[in-house]
Amino acid sequence: MPTARRSRTIAAPTEELWDVISDPHHLPRWWPRVTRVEDVADRAFTEVMRTRKGKLVRADFRVATCDEAEWTLVWEQLLEGTPFARVLQSAETQVWLEPALAGAPPSRDGGAGEQQRGATVVSIELRQEMAGYSQTSGLFTGFSARFGSPMVRRAARATIDEALDGLERIGG
Repeated sequence: MPTARRSRTIAAPTEELWDVISDPHHLPRWWPRVTRVEDVADRAFTEVMRTRKGKLVRADFRVATCDEAEWTLVWEQLLEGTPFARVLQSAETQVWLEPALAGAPPSRDGGAGEQQRGATVVSIELRQEMAGYSQTSGLFTGFSARFGSPMVRRAARATIDEALDGLERIGG
């Protein structure tokens, strides 16, 4: 199962970043290629994304976990009956926040120590199970599942990096 995870220290209070990540309406501000969010209701929402070629694509999601006490958010893409189901068996995104501590490793821009006060470590993990992968046998049954995993993992890492860049711009 392709999984990608990245963390970054962002110079913004945890509560401020939580308000942004926990509200799907803010996704266009920080999540790559999302132009707008529609139909936000009952822990579900639809992203309208623009592909690199300019085409608009819709994707539906369900919030699986939203734990403000732990600053953890998980959303799952609803795949059944969509074109995404040809490629993915499941897709889940987890975001969690942790107040940065003084003396913690430096942020991407090199700030550390006292700069960490009011800063937050943001971690994002994308877990995508390729269509054609059997969890029970642990084997890939399709060509794209077998050879597509490394490409999906690289793309997921790039997406996470762009999302973290977006949160840095907001926290800026």
